[in-house]
Amino acid sequence: MFITFLTDFGLEDDFVGTCHGVMKTIAPEAQIIDITHGIKPGRILQGALVLANTLAYMPKGVHLAVVDPGVGGARRPVVLADGEGRLYVGPDNGLLLPAADRFGGVAAVHELANATYALERVSRTFHGRDLFSPAAAHLAAGVPISDLGPPIAPEELVRIEVPELEVDGAHIRATVLAVDRFGNVSLNVTRDQLEAAGVVPGTRVEVVVDGRRYFAVAARTFGDARPGDLILYEDSYANVAVAVSRGSAADLLAVDEGSAVVVST
Repeated sequence: MFITFLTDFGLEDDFVGTCHGVMKTIAPEAQIIDITHGIKPGRILQGALVLANTLAYMPKGVHLAVVDPGVGGARRPVVLADGEGRLYVGPDNGLLLPAADRFGGVAAVHELANATYALERVSRTFHGRDLFSPAAAHLAAGVPISDLGPPIAPEELVRIEVPELEVDGAHIRATVLAVDRFGNVSLNVTRDQLEAAGVVPGTRVEVVVDGRRYFAVAARTFGDARPGDLILYEDSYANVAVAVSRGSAADLLAVDEGSAVVVST
């Protein structure tokens, strides 16, 4: 059985390695795939979108995700199953649902409440190690989802708000969904939506951020632009992104997740 693992823990501390150790102690045969531990701290939406985008490329199994600024608070720890048989472990803060929704929706959900499947001592601040990792490992070892705790109605789960696109004539009002390590800026816009607004490869557009105006060209690939040019292109997850050829659009535009961007023809 495979366990995929996504967090905002980073790699500078021992957090990821310790969670690996817990899982392998419980389920030595499990294969663990680290999706990323580079989600910015507490960025639930970023983690949710990365999880949803990447699971199509992962083997079905147990999908452990921990971006949990509410650890130790009122949010519930949960395990859920999607309509295609994947299992998800993590906090009930919206992190897991965009991925589950892409694969048949939530078929079953249970609260992690059975102490048998947690470490003996559960800290208030490291549920990733003490609660979520053991649960994921026990599921990978064959423990039924129903053994981990009482059922929860799927409609009771916390949902995260994914920003909606606004189109006003020639103006596309978008939101930055993610910024990668190269400074490429993914927007909540698809290629079809962009083309419906009349923006096709080769079209020159205006990009406005906080009143600052820039000019960009719609392109198919970085090779279509000169170094330093600002471009719009379809990224590998079918979102329209803003990039600077051989540079950082995030630095140029001074944007981060949640920033508003207006594209005008």
